[in-house]
Amino acid sequence: MLVDDSRTAVQAMSRPPQPEAMSAMDDSMDGHPSFLDPLELEALALNLDASLRVHSSNHFFCWTQGLLKNLLRHELLICALRKGDSMSFDVDSFSTAPPSHALSRTLSVHNTSLIPNLVKVWASNHFRPVICEMGKEKLSAGSELARELNFIGTNDIVVHGTYDTIGTPASLFIFVCRSGTISPKYARLVELMVPFLHVAWVRTQISWPEAGGGPPSSAAERDLLTVREKEILGFIYLGKSNIEIGMILAISPLTVKNHVQKILRKLNVQNRTQAVGRALTLRILGD
Repeated sequence: MLVDDSRTAVQAMSRPPQPEAMSAMDDSMDGHPSFLDPLELEALALNLDASLRVHSSNHFFCWTQGLLKNLLRHELLICALRKGDSMSFDVDSFSTAPPSHALSRTLSVHNTSLIPNLVKVWASNHFRPVICEMGKEKLSAGSELARELNFIGTNDIVVHGTYDTIGTPASLFIFVCRSGTISPKYARLVELMVPFLHVAWVRTQISWPEAGGGPPSSAAERDLLTVREKEILGFIYLGKSNIEIGMILAISPLTVKNHVQKILRKLNVQNRTQAVGRALTLRILGD
């Protein structure tokens, strides 16, 4: 069972960055986002802005598995939010891969030790991002988590979260990544984004008076794009190319390109990334 496996696995697999490595990371990056190139800085800014537009689980899924995934590539995002004053957590997972409902059920069980043990590993690392290797050799082949990671060909995770004013963990976010994709830059980007992930995730737990949550956009803004254009923009948000969108919708890439040009004109933007950001601001996407 995962409850039995994860306690031993987390203890065995956890590999907090060594002081020398963390020092090198700090020296090379100086604690600022200056280590990013212009395109990465633009993507970071767009993601920070997009996080403010999240008001529902649907918004959260569209953001984390679209725009955020372009900045922080991951196969699975696991979110854990502490419930009240207890140390139990509400857990959910987000992925564009075919879902493993068994994994979601296992993560949601109150007595699972995976999340509490990862919380301890993170806290013991002074609340800094922790990189863990989760290869098949370190997890029981019978556990749901091991099967899920094996299914998506993944064995590395980055763990980071938030804490309250007395130093008690408030939330934990686990980025499950393909082997070899995690770097010091990736870990620093996780550190920059997690506070915004936390606030956005908390906002999805609020019972908004309207189904969409937050202030509605005007009718003119909602009707700015046609149904087809909104559909194509949604796929752009998920990082799909014109060829991929054409295959999904059974239309030619040229037709997709024409729709994209119309979208850019209607939203008064210069490129696809700006179109996504503008659509999120107008709340055309994610509803």
